[in-house]
Amino acid sequence: MTTLHPCLTCGACCASFRVDFSVHETEELGGCVPDGLVVPVTDHTARMRGTDHAQPRCSALTGQVGLRAACGIYEWRPSPCREFEAGSAACNRARQRHHLPALDGLVL
Repeated sequence: MTTLHPCLTCGACCASFRVDFSVHETEELGGCVPDGLVVPVTDHTARMRGTDHAQPRCSALTGQVGLRAACGIYEWRPSPCREFEAGSAACNRARQRHHLPALDGLVL
């Protein structure tokens, strides 16, 4: 029996935090993050669309938080998403916001 990675039944981080990153990560400037999912913030900073709302939800998030969730641009996601660690304190805060149990330690 194969166990799904906990992120694939979560998605809480994608519906909890603002995601800002360098404009150089956007397609327009040679990066991989699709321009249609990017909101300009400053000359140097971009933001994932949907993450600046009062109740954030990244527009790249597919599925339902807490049941089955995935990143629609996983291969092209920005650096803050690549660096986010499942089971970290920030992860568990996001899970708590969505009434999900904390993960016990970092998940690889």
